[in-house]
Amino acid sequence: MKPELLSPAGTHKAMQYAYAFGADAVYAGQPRYSLRVRENEFNKLEVMAEAVEEAHSLGKKFYIASNIAPHNLKVRSYLKNMEPVIDMKPDALIMSDPGLIMMVRERWPDVPIHLSVQANAVNYATVKFWQNFGLSRIILSRELSIKEVAEIQEECPDMELEVFVHGALCIAYSGRCLLSGYMNHRDSNQGNCTNACRWDYKVNDAVQTLEGDIVLKNPPPPKSQQQLPIVDQLFLLEEPQRPGEYMPAYEDEHGTYIMNSKDLRAVQHVKTFSDMGISSLKIEGRTKSFFYAARTAQVYRKAIDDAAAGIEFNDNLLEMLDSLSNRGYTEGFFQRHASESMQNYEQGRSVANKQQFVGDIIDRDADGLIVDVKNKFELNDELELMTPTGNIVFQLKSLLNKKFESVDVAPGSGHVVKIPFTENQLEESAGQLSEHDQQFALLMKSVKTPAATTLV
Repeated sequence: MKPELLSPAGTHKAMQYAYAFGADAVYAGQPRYSLRVRENEFNKLEVMAEAVEEAHSLGKKFYIASNIAPHNLKVRSYLKNMEPVIDMKPDALIMSDPGLIMMVRERWPDVPIHLSVQANAVNYATVKFWQNFGLSRIILSRELSIKEVAEIQEECPDMELEVFVHGALCIAYSGRCLLSGYMNHRDSNQGNCTNACRWDYKVNDAVQTLEGDIVLKNPPPPKSQQQLPIVDQLFLLEEPQRPGEYMPAYEDEHGTYIMNSKDLRAVQHVKTFSDMGISSLKIEGRTKSFFYAARTAQVYRKAIDDAAAGIEFNDNLLEMLDSLSNRGYTEGFFQRHASESMQNYEQGRSVANKQQFVGDIIDRDADGLIVDVKNKFELNDELELMTPTGNIVFQLKSLLNKKFESVDVAPGSGHVVKIPFTENQLEESAGQLSEHDQQFALLMKSVKTPAATTLV
């Protein structure tokens, strides 16, 4: 049996593209009680209700994340706020807090519950504990090796297990991090993570006083001082968007305290997980774009289907994921690595160094495609038209603006252009797009010069 392909959905549009490109299910965040407050279109209950209904009409599943670490105030309001959510009939709730799980079990005993990765299930005894409590699926911690995942599956053959296979990794155990709250008082465990681990810092020389404080070697002094153990080398970090705010950093026998992990990419292990009987393969990224939702779903759908058909893994799937902005890729904890192989010390932001998303196909007339431009592209660029039923690569030889005048460049976001079929040799392929393919077609260009240094 094929594992479920589970995609992230921060917006209704991302959900639709994930389904169109092969996802079996999506997960979205519940208002006030999930770990993605920002860029969560589903914080509006009417949007979420519409999305759940649409998912079920397509024969797909819709899971709702309700997985914060709640303090007393949110516990008191939880059941009342859950009532309209339960009425939507989601396929499962994704939860981590034992108290909230107990409350849902008592009030709505028939609602399926999946244990969130935030609960850090790292062994088969934990899986059995939650199974005895009536949960239907366990999302395993991202800190497990393939061997450990296999051992848990073998010990718990009648429990659904879910494994993350793609997306951002955190420096803390499956996201239970305090760094964002420490740096700028926005608690990641309440859904407000600001990714402080990925900020761009610069180093300032510092010294330690006799009292144990770390201060700038050359004043002006910092706004606040942090008392730390004596170490060999001391620095104060300054983030460009926070000038004059100095934060202590140092390295001792435990390592460094500011880390930026590469992104997880495990498409090459899909067959292994499929063969061992894993129920669901999960993609991270609820704050990502609809293009990200489409591309990851397309690639992992192909990997799952190929594994089921006994087709050898296609290395091109690795390259297809390079079209997404990323911080460099790693297999995470699935295989043994030297510690530095997981870290990206060169830059925190995501970059795309193979392809770039440049357009959304919004219409088609008798002789061409109408493109809502997202990023600049121009004549002679190598473009890829991405559709749910297949991708088409071509070289751009002709381009028209919205007045149907010949132009050399699609300047960027805010512009609409037309790509003629005949001049670009698309008449036999793109000219025959189905209505469904046209609705979800996207346009990418090959990047001739990497946007940033390629990370290895």
